[in-house]
Amino acid sequence: MSRFNFDFDGNSVKTDWVEYFHDFFQYAAGDFTITDTGTSANAVAAGVANGILELVTGATSGNATFLDHKTEAFKWNASKKLYFGARFALADVLATDIVMGLQITDTTPLAVSDGIWFGKDNGDALLDAHVAKASAQTDLNAVATLSNNTYVTAEFYYNGDGRKIELYVNSRAVGSLPIGNAPSEELCVSFGIRTNAAAAKKLSVDWIRVVQER
Repeated sequence: MSRFNFDFDGNSVKTDWVEYFHDFFQYAAGDFTITDTGTSANAVAAGVANGILELVTGATSGNATFLDHKTEAFKWNASKKLYFGARFALADVLATDIVMGLQITDTTPLAVSDGIWFGKDNGDALLDAHVAKASAQTDLNAVATLSNNTYVTAEFYYNGDGRKIELYVNSRAVGSLPIGNAPSEELCVSFGIRTNAAAAKKLSVDWIRVVQER
């Protein structure tokens, strides 16, 4: 599933870290703060092998559906290891914006002030990486090129050494982000999609995992 096997250091036990994992066999809307723009936006667990959560926008440009987990369970600590990973696919990579990562709870996740996340802008097929604190943001653009209906695994990892956040796509190192703008706020799992065409667009999420050293 992931290039990372935990324990973090080969010696620790599970009580040494906290973990969130969702394979989306089921979906409970009450677990999330949901921001929908467009009455047709929805998120449903698809009845397919391995579990998939499908987020589908309304059919008007600007329609969106974004989910923030209601528990802000993670907080950056420069001396603690932190991992985020997700496997997902877009039906239309060009006419959409997406968010996938850790952010503060916010109704505007495409313009969030604090977090560490992957994103994709309308009009291109490029996956970008971001880290932000109090709206001061550092970006690494074009870490991967996405294709329609093709799953990608995007991960970031910080090893607690005070240096950088490492980025991986499909188990391949694609760069890093500095930690100067690492957020100081509590963060939640945050993801979603906005259409920028007069048509409904879909984000399919296979799994999301977050692990942080206590």
